[in-house]
Amino acid sequence: MLHRLLFRLDAERAHGVAAHALGLLGRLPVGARVDSVLAVEALGAVHRTPLGVAAGFDKNGTTFTGLGKLGFGHVEVGTVTLEGQPGNDRPRIFRHLRERALVNRMGFPNVGAAVVAGRLARRSGRTVIGANVSKRKAASLDEAPADCAAAARLLAPLADYLVVNVSSPNTPGLHELQQVARLRDVLVAVQAEAGKTPLLVKISPDLADDEIDAIADLARDLRLAGIVAVNTTIAHELEQGGLSGPPLAERALDVLARLRARVGDELVLVSVGGVADAYDVWDRIRAGATLVQVYTGFVYGGPLWPSRVNRALARLVREHGFDRIQDAVGTNVNALPERQTEAEVESCTPLRGW
Repeated sequence: MLHRLLFRLDAERAHGVAAHALGLLGRLPVGARVDSVLAVEALGAVHRTPLGVAAGFDKNGTTFTGLGKLGFGHVEVGTVTLEGQPGNDRPRIFRHLRERALVNRMGFPNVGAAVVAGRLARRSGRTVIGANVSKRKAASLDEAPADCAAAARLLAPLADYLVVNVSSPNTPGLHELQQVARLRDVLVAVQAEAGKTPLLVKISPDLADDEIDAIADLARDLRLAGIVAVNTTIAHELEQGGLSGPPLAERALDVLARLRARVGDELVLVSVGGVADAYDVWDRIRAGATLVQVYTGFVYGGPLWPSRVNRALARLVREHGFDRIQDAVGTNVNALPERQTEAEVESCTPLRGW
C-alpha cells in the first residue's frame, strides 16, 4: 500500500519519505533474521549476507541502521564530500517503470563529511558501514587528491571501509579522474589518510576494456582492498543522467568478469548494477564478486525485498552443495549457470511493499 502511494510522488520526495520511515525503523529493537550460510568475511568485517546497499541511497548516514534491520549486510553511505553541497537542480531523479529503471543526475547532494562523521560515531549494531567519498563540485581536478583525502580523514576512523567515487556521470569532469595518472594521485592521497581502513575505488561501466584493465592493475599495484563495479551509465537515450536498474545488468556482469580475470581473488570485487533478485546475486557471486550491492531493485521492491532475496539465496547455496556462500565466490567464472525455475527456488519478484 505504502509502495503504491510513494510511486505517486515525485521520485526524490518518495525517497525522502522512505528514508524517514527507515530512520524510525532503526530505533526498533528487532530486525530481520539472516541465515548463517550467507555470512561473508570481507574487508576486515563479517557481513551477515553479501547483499548490501549501494552508495546513493543513504547519502547522509541517516538510514543505515534501519537498512540493516531489513536484512542488508552492509550499507555504503554517501557519496560524501568534504563540505556539504546542494547537488544539481531538481527534478533530478526519473523513474522508468516499464524497465524498472531509474535515471538520476543528483550531483552528490550531501551534508558534508563532518556531519556524516558525527552520525557514524554514534552507530551501533552489526551492519557493516562503508563511506563513499568524492571531490566537491567546486574543487578542480588538480585539487581532487587533497579534497578527497580531507573527507577521508574525517570518515576513515569511523567506517569499516572507504570507497573513492571517481565514476559518477553527474559531476562535471569527474570521470577524468579515472585516467590512471590522475587516479593514482587521488588514491595515494586518500590511502595516506585511510590508515588501516580498507580502501576501494568505484568505476564506471562506460570505460573501455583497456581502461578497466589499467585501473585493475593500478588497484593491485597500490594494494587496494578492492574495486566496486559499476556506477550508473550514460549509454542511453533517456534524460540526462546516469541510468541504473536492469538495463545495466549485462554490462555490470561483463565488467565483473573482466575484473575477476584480471585480478583473480587478490582484490575484493563488489558488484553493483541491475541486481533485481536472488538469481542476480548468485550469478555475481559465482562470477567472482564477494559482495553484491543494490539500489534500484530495492527501490522498486520495497522493504520486504532483502529478506526475500536472502531466503532464496540461502536456498540456492544449499541446492548447489555449498556449506556457505563464500565458498561459491568465483566458482563459475567461465560460464554462468542456467537459471532454475521459480518452482525450484522461491521467487524474488519485487513486492509492492513501500
